[in-house]
Amino acid sequence: MCLAVNLLSAQDYTSFFIGDTNDLSTNPEFGICLMGGAGESDEAMQWFLNLADGGDVLVLRASGGDGYNDYMFNQLGVNLNSVETIRVDNSSGATSAYVLQKISQAEAIWFAGGDQADYVNFFKDNAVEDLLNEHINIKQYPIGGISAGMAIMGEYYFDALNGTVTTTQALNNPYDSRVSLGHSDFLNNPLLEKVITDTHYDNPFREGRHMAFLARLQEISGERVFGIGIDEFTAVCIDENGTAKIFGDFPNFDDYAYFIQVNCLTDSSPENLVANQTLNWNLGQQAVKAYKVAGTTDGSNQFDLNTWESGIGGEWQNWWVDQGNFQFQSSSAIDCTTFSTANFNLTEIEIYPNPTRDILKLQSRLSIQKAEIFDLLGKKIRSYDLESTSASLELKDLKQGLYVLKVVLENSENQTFKIIKN
Repeated sequence: MCLAVNLLSAQDYTSFFIGDTNDLSTNPEFGICLMGGAGESDEAMQWFLNLADGGDVLVLRASGGDGYNDYMFNQLGVNLNSVETIRVDNSSGATSAYVLQKISQAEAIWFAGGDQADYVNFFKDNAVEDLLNEHINIKQYPIGGISAGMAIMGEYYFDALNGTVTTTQALNNPYDSRVSLGHSDFLNNPLLEKVITDTHYDNPFREGRHMAFLARLQEISGERVFGIGIDEFTAVCIDENGTAKIFGDFPNFDDYAYFIQVNCLTDSSPENLVANQTLNWNLGQQAVKAYKVAGTTDGSNQFDLNTWESGIGGEWQNWWVDQGNFQFQSSSAIDCTTFSTANFNLTEIEIYPNPTRDILKLQSRLSIQKAEIFDLLGKKIRSYDLESTSASLELKDLKQGLYVLKVVLENSENQTFKIIKN
């Protein structure tokens, strides 16, 4: 039965539906689609919707109406069973039985634009968060979003709980209350580990505030951190293998995406990161490396999120902040070889392939004493006594999903890794 309907329930949420009301189970492919805002890329949206394999698409939003329904269902030439938009007005609406059921049944989930603070307030730390992470990691179904919907996709995110913040404000005081950042406590997108996204990159100018985000998150996490910034009419589509395709309308328009990362330096800490003072993060004009790449209608330009070191069709830049002023220049590609050898040659552990279907291989310079696998609830489900510098873990009979691998070395050092079983 095919129809278009509007449903209102207790003023906590509103549903807009088009398509077949009978739920259809298909075989989706995993992928993440990020759009910078202002307008959708038709080609990127087609890429995303095709991952649903003709199933049911759910659009979640906290404002607006049913604009996505006809666009996704009728205008892009992708066969779908249904498209349903649910506008959630509060946390009660988000956790209603109807909304939870629709999230659990969706083959693809799309977050509309708006205010990401609403998504954090309505969907975080409740059953919705659990279902979204099940959608991503257990089912391995596609997910994506535009503007505010893109902003929440990384392990780290700008939550906007205290309102938005401009580049000038963030660089003049990286500890401004408006620089409100979430980290490792919402969506668990394994391909966006240690990543913070930022949207509307070209309008307004946001490279500088992204630098402030990276500086703060590096201090919080104690690790190198990464970012993806996207212009308003540009999209980044990441497949299950970690290859990012960039869609846009270049060369007709300057549609770019930026893949940024703290540079591989012995000490990458900012020269000055203090509350109520301007950020100074220079490090010889090479504090951050960025790969700038144009989006095209065929998505032929790419970047590898497995290594963060190689791409097609882009150029490398150095980014830095000089006394609160963002600067950049063309540069060579990032090179972490010297950094890795000098700092981690005694404890480095190589884990591959990840994701894996059958065998997970471990290689270390030190003897690996033990390996343990835990589920996302912290329950230990596998333990291996190894006492070797290399090992192969048999995972064929493990259910698909995201797991945590703990490795114990001969010097009693513990290291943990996220692994994906396909």
